[in-house]
Amino acid sequence: MTLTHRQIFERYVYAGPISRNPDAVAELFTEDGVFEAPLVPEGHPLPRRLDGREAIRAGIGAYHRDPAYEGTVNVERSRYVLHDTTDPEVFIAEIDTVFDAPEGGSAAMLLVQVFRLREGKIAMLRDYFAVPST
Repeated sequence: MTLTHRQIFERYVYAGPISRNPDAVAELFTEDGVFEAPLVPEGHPLPRRLDGREAIRAGIGAYHRDPAYEGTVNVERSRYVLHDTTDPEVFIAEIDTVFDAPEGGSAAMLLVQVFRLREGKIAMLRDYFAVPST
């Protein structure tokens, strides 16, 4: 079964920000997959680059145990747009995520993700994001 870009993206979002399941995130990647977050500052809990499924599992797991922002994704207020490219293995996601804070209020995180696929799995994901603003 071949998954659409939307299905791959939604599975990634559900596994990561919504359910915070590093095993599920890692399984979406190829064995040699790469996760990059080029804009994270030095000392951020998420490394700028994770090479290989096991590094992705460990790095994403550590980040979800100690996220840069405590909050729950508000699915109803969050939005995304997917953009196909001329390469069927590459798509881009523009995301406006709203987090509900545990003590009330909310914060927004705007990000762009570039996905490169191989055989239905994520071979490279570049995640351009900034820490949520209140």
